[in-house]
Amino acid sequence: MMWRRERWRDEWRRLQEVDWQGLDIREAGEWPALLKALCGLLAFAIAFGSLSWWLVSDKRAELEAAKRQETRLLSEYRSKVSEAALLPELREQLADLEEQMAAMRAMLPTSAEIPSLLDSISDAAVENRLTIEAIRLRPTVRNTHYVEHPLDIQVRGGYHELAQFVADISQLARIITQHDLTLASAGEGGGALRMSLLARTYSYIEEAQDIEEAQEEAPTQ
Repeated sequence: MMWRRERWRDEWRRLQEVDWQGLDIREAGEWPALLKALCGLLAFAIAFGSLSWWLVSDKRAELEAAKRQETRLLSEYRSKVSEAALLPELREQLADLEEQMAAMRAMLPTSAEIPSLLDSISDAAVENRLTIEAIRLRPTVRNTHYVEHPLDIQVRGGYHELAQFVADISQLARIITQHDLTLASAGEGGGALRMSLLARTYSYIEEAQDIEEAQEEAPTQ
């Protein structure tokens, strides 16, 4: 037992006396046993660390990808939770919009109502004691989701009667917009005026064919 202690003390002394700057790897066999043991442990640690890094590098990349996916999924989850909390309110708003759309659609003329719409405009002119010069349909204009039905209107009469006529058109049960209104002297005594305007009514695109057929049958005044 004593000789082992003496041996380790001797090896420790030799290690302390080593000229570290003068060490030559080619003379490693003559190095102190303790130094060789330390070099072996260091080489083993380097080899083990390199092997571990090489083996786990792919797993480390997978772990990083999993962490990024986890972050993304958590963000999506929070977003979905927030949307779910607003779902009852959104459903209520959607129901209100559907009701408004149904109400507005009911105000658009059907194919059978185009002729009666022209009659209503003519009746409004007669009620306001206006002289009808022209009320006729232009060719339809197709858009993505709806069809425009332009109407040329030209009437003659007094200023107040013409103003009331415009107001009566805007109050019809069907949606009619008025554009390009012009007033000019009718060239008659009593201050008569001639009014020309472009009116438009609208229908859904799926009803366009039926409405166009109705237009062909509608009387021109």
